[in-house]
Amino acid sequence: MRHNKHHASLGVTREHRKSMLSNLAASLITHGRIQTTLTKAKALRPFVERVITKAKQAAAKTEKKDAIHLRRLALSDVRDETAITKLFNETHKEFTNRAGGYTRIYKLGAQRQSDAAELALIEFVKADDVGYTKSKGKRSAKGKKSAKAKAPKPEAAVETPAAEAALPVSSETPAPAEAPAPAQAPKPEGENKS
Repeated sequence: MRHNKHHASLGVTREHRKSMLSNLAASLITHGRIQTTLTKAKALRPFVERVITKAKQAAAKTEKKDAIHLRRLALSDVRDETAITKLFNETHKEFTNRAGGYTRIYKLGAQRQSDAAELALIEFVKADDVGYTKSKGKRSAKGKKSAKAKAPKPEAAVETPAAEAALPVSSETPAPAEAPAPAQAPKPEGENKS
């Protein structure tokens, strides 16, 4: 049985998938951003992040033999010498202060014309990029009303009745309880047809 052995098979054999992920990772390391299908991008993310972690660990090693060992392990995964050299010599410095999450996937709205596959951009996250903060969720209706109710109270306490009487009252301003007039009156059903 295949329980708990889920991975993105991508519709190809194991060898083909391994070489495809290797080539995608090499392109991502070389260019910093690539466009591919959403499924391939989701499969590529953990693959390339493991390689980046190996590069970070190699930079932290004091003995050269340990760094070479990690470099060879990464080379067995990616199989592109120039991409690994760029990653281990230059690119890993961007991720020294990040604990994971080195890539970001953007879904592109358009589908591919030939097979209607969802397209995505996968890119490295910059070192100084903090990303976005998630909202705390919608406030309940009680929370909004209580926040509005708390704000006017201090202003009302500062004003005195004598100060209110001194202010001129304009007849042009609508009362707060009145609703604004609609911009256009709705047309009867008979007039909609032309």
